[in-house]
Amino acid sequence: MELVKKQPTTKAPSDWFAGDVWFDVIYAGQEPSRMRANQVRFSPAARTNWHSHLVGQTLHVTSGIALIGTRDGTILEAHPGQTVTCPPGEEHWHGATPELFMEHIALWEGTGDGTPETTWLEPVTEEQYNGPRTSTH
Repeated sequence: MELVKKQPTTKAPSDWFAGDVWFDVIYAGQEPSRMRANQVRFSPAARTNWHSHLVGQTLHVTSGIALIGTRDGTILEAHPGQTVTCPPGEEHWHGATPELFMEHIALWEGTGDGTPETTWLEPVTEEQYNGPRTSTH
C-alpha cells in the first residue's frame, strides 16, 4: 500500500481549454495500472476543446452543472452526483454553464503502449456551446 503524494494544482493549457480551468491529478497509474483520475474545476462558460479518448472517459459531477456535448449536437446537462460515460473514440466536449462554476472528476485509462490516450481537436464554437440542452435532472 502507498499513500499517493499530492501534486500541485495545474492551470489547464489554453491549447485544449477555453476559459479558466484548473485540475488536480488524483491518480496517474503506473503499469500495470492504466487508470487516470483528475479533479477538474471550470469557471463559468469554461470548457474543453473537442476531444476523444481511445479507451473512453467517465465524468462524475461533484458541483455545479456540467454540459457534455457530442458531434450530433446533443448537450447533456448533468448535476452533482450524476455520472456520464463517453465511449471510446467518441468526440465530445465538457464544461460549465455560463452562470456557475462546475467541478467534476474525470476518469479514463491510458493505452498501455505509449499511444496518446486523448486526441485534442478544435475549440467548441459559441453556437455549439449554446445549443439546446437535454436535462437529466
